[in-house]
Amino acid sequence: MAELGFNIPSLIAYLVNFLILLGVLFLFAYKPVLRALDARSDRIRESLEAADRAREEAATSRTAIEEQVNEARRQGQQMLDQAKEVADRYREEEMARARQEAQDFVNRARSDIQRERDAAVAEVRTNFGDLALTAAERIIRRSLDRQAHQELVAQVLEEGGSLPSGPGG
Repeated sequence: MAELGFNIPSLIAYLVNFLILLGVLFLFAYKPVLRALDARSDRIRESLEAADRAREEAATSRTAIEEQVNEARRQGQQMLDQAKEVADRYREEEMARARQEAQDFVNRARSDIQRERDAAVAEVRTNFGDLALTAAERIIRRSLDRQAHQELVAQVLEEGGSLPSGPGG
């Protein structure tokens, strides 16, 4: 091999030096580098898993928030519907009360009119009795005593009660 330019003792020395260097590097450099690479690989894997979990949690949170928003909308709509029902019921109650008040007013007015009509009829009957008495006094030209006067008024009123009423009565 010397003819080819190889020096065997130097080659063996280089080979031994290379193997010693390889052994030292394997013991002191290769294992720590592999551990560092494995640790970095583990951190990257954990980061990716954490990112996936965060993404899933974000999706879950978004879904939960959307459900809460939808529930809030439903509750808001229910509250609006309830408020509308209450307002409708209140309006109907107020309308019924207004109708009742109007009916009560009409009834009071009718009873007032009837009372005034009865009072007017009583006054007319009283005046009619006085007029009949005056007419009878003038005809007879004499004055009646109180007892005769009462009897005559009662008789005229009985006859006046059987007469047909005027218009409206």
